[in-house]
Amino acid sequence: MSGSSSQVAPPFAEGLVALARAFARAFSKTIACLALAAFAGCGLLPDIVDETTNLNAEQLYKLAHEALIDGNYTRSIKLFETLEARFPYGRHAQQAILELGYANYRAGETAAAIAACDRFIRTFPNNPNVDYAYYLKGLVNFREDQGLLGYVYELDLAEREPKGMKESFAAFKELVAKFPESRYAQDATDRMLYLTNALGKYEVNVARYYYNRGAYVAAINRAQAAIVGYPQTQANEAALDVLAKSYDKLGLTQLRDDSLLVLKRTFPDSVYLAAAPPKPWWKFW
Repeated sequence: MSGSSSQVAPPFAEGLVALARAFARAFSKTIACLALAAFAGCGLLPDIVDETTNLNAEQLYKLAHEALIDGNYTRSIKLFETLEARFPYGRHAQQAILELGYANYRAGETAAAIAACDRFIRTFPNNPNVDYAYYLKGLVNFREDQGLLGYVYELDLAEREPKGMKESFAAFKELVAKFPESRYAQDATDRMLYLTNALGKYEVNVARYYYNRGAYVAAINRAQAAIVGYPQTQANEAALDVLAKSYDKLGLTQLRDDSLLVLKRTFPDSVYLAAAPPKPWWKFW
């Protein structure tokens, strides 16, 4: 055995030392972060500068409007909200609410856009631009839930739930009734016609769904809802077809014939009146 006084450290000792140093570094960083937080709380670190601090209402509106024109809707929303909070009175605040509604609409924030429109209508009912608030409210609901594909491909509104369509129709109807000379009245009227037919088609879609599953009474009810609720629309043609077929399935031949008679008189060239071509003898499907 050697008499040397030097001792060799165990193999795991170096690992323990490295681990201790790692803990020490992590502890130092934690202390540094806490110190920075404390300094910030005590005001020892400079605050983030707010670019709008010294702006008046006109300057703040101009900044927000420029962001809206540039398509920076998130920034414009924040600036318009700041303007409304700091300067709640005056023409710039009124215009800010309208443009805030539009910015939220373009940003896809449906609820916020409608809230801004309602707030403007409620607060400034005599404002010369209140007709636009009604129009924008209808427009927001008109596009609700269509998403990006709806803007690109113009998805059929009849495939949607009717709640948004009904609210859109109500807003456009109120606009036309209160402001028949508005520059938005004609477009609102055109959209109402489209919505009426879309709502009727929705009822027909539901009626066909029930018919295809053998729920003929339910199909009749929805087809009648399309005819009574949305008369003189294109959807009535398909509704009469579902009605006649459902009555036929239930053995109600008189009601079936009456429905077909109305279909023939109202839509004499209807595709639903054309007889189905006979199947070839070799075709089994």
